[in-house]
Amino acid sequence: MTPKTPDLPASRRPGEYRVAVVCLGNICRSPMADVVLQERIADAGLDDRVSVSSSGTGGWHVGDPMDRRAAATLTAAGYDATRHRAQQWAGNDDADLVLAMDAQNLADIGGASDRVMAFRAFDSEDPGGDVPDPYYGGDSGFEEVLAMVERTARSLVAALESQRPWGEHTS
Repeated sequence: MTPKTPDLPASRRPGEYRVAVVCLGNICRSPMADVVLQERIADAGLDDRVSVSSSGTGGWHVGDPMDRRAAATLTAAGYDATRHRAQQWAGNDDADLVLAMDAQNLADIGGASDRVMAFRAFDSEDPGGDVPDPYYGGDSGFEEVLAMVERTARSLVAALESQRPWGEHTS
C-alpha cells in the first residue's frame, strides 16, 4: 500500500507557490534537493508557478558553492549543480512550504506546523524519515541522498500537480 501524500498548505500569493528546503550547512542535502526539485518542477511545466530555495540553519558556509561531492553526484546524474551558493535560514516567512531534511533541522527552525514538515513526508518508501547528512562519509552517502531526494521530489511534484496549492484548479 502506498502511503498517503500530505496535503500541501495553500499559497500565500495566488498563482504562485514557494518551497524552501533546509538542512544544516546548505552545502549538501538541501542544495541537492533544490536542484532536483527545480528540474522536476520544470519538467512538469510548473516552473512559472512554483519556485524552490534552500538554506542552512548554520552560517558557516554562507556564500560557498555546494560541497564538491554533492556537486559531482548531481553532475554525474545529469543535473546542473553550478549555480548554488549557500545561505543561512532566516525564518523564511514567505515560503508556502518549508521542508527540513532531518529531525534536528526541523527542531532548529521551530518544529512542525501547517507550513513546516520533514522533507521526506513526501517519500513513497519511508515517509517522514531523515535524510542522512553525508558530509562526513564517502561518496556512497551522497548517492543515497540523491536517491532519496529524487524519489521524494517525484512525489512532491505529483502533489503539486494534483493539489495545485497556488489556487488554480482544473475540473
